[in-house]
Amino acid sequence: APGILYSEPGVVKGDTLIDIGSGPTIHQLLSACESFKEIIASDYTDRNHRELEKWLKNEPEAFDWTPVVKYVCELEGNRGKEAEKEAKLRKTIKQVLKCDVHKSNPLDPIVLPPADCLISSLCLEAACKDLTTYRLALKNISSLLKPGGHLVLSGVLSCSFYMVGPKRFSCLVLKEEFLREALSETGFIIQEFEVLVRDDNIDDSCDFSGKFFILARKEEAI
Repeated sequence: APGILYSEPGVVKGDTLIDIGSGPTIHQLLSACESFKEIIASDYTDRNHRELEKWLKNEPEAFDWTPVVKYVCELEGNRGKEAEKEAKLRKTIKQVLKCDVHKSNPLDPIVLPPADCLISSLCLEAACKDLTTYRLALKNISSLLKPGGHLVLSGVLSCSFYMVGPKRFSCLVLKEEFLREALSETGFIIQEFEVLVRDDNIDDSCDFSGKFFILARKEEAI
């Protein structure tokens, strides 16, 4: 997702971006703060909210994202501007909200004006138990996006589980054909669909076959 925001700065831009399922991470938003005036992060768990708030407040125990920030700055041609990048992102993230993709308004009880862009990375396949639920979740999050707005969606293909330390979590197996169909049914026009095929079988912490990166535009109301 950050790559699409970095490589398509003239296409994916606007006033407001909502990140669905931010987790405890900020890497997916580092390029977004250059193209949007306001970013709203969201997640289901309170623990992830606390981690994000620690970083936003620059607390001593916050996770150190410096190596990732440095890498993104180099991609953008801004080597050595890590401190400025972090400061800009902290200023641009205006809210960290509770999010449940299974609700018709995932940010309920908060009601926001439709956003110019939604991004979501590795969220829906972890939150949904089956393909029907995934379709509904996609419809739910699309309600947060204005007609003509962009969706940047990334995740993993053919993944049934992943490990976080010693804990094993289940994951909904996704295929490219299903994703194309589900997005079309939800009213999205796919503009880019990139798949990076996994080139190793060494890592046994996750059984994915590849990563996908999608840029789609919500159809205009007729």
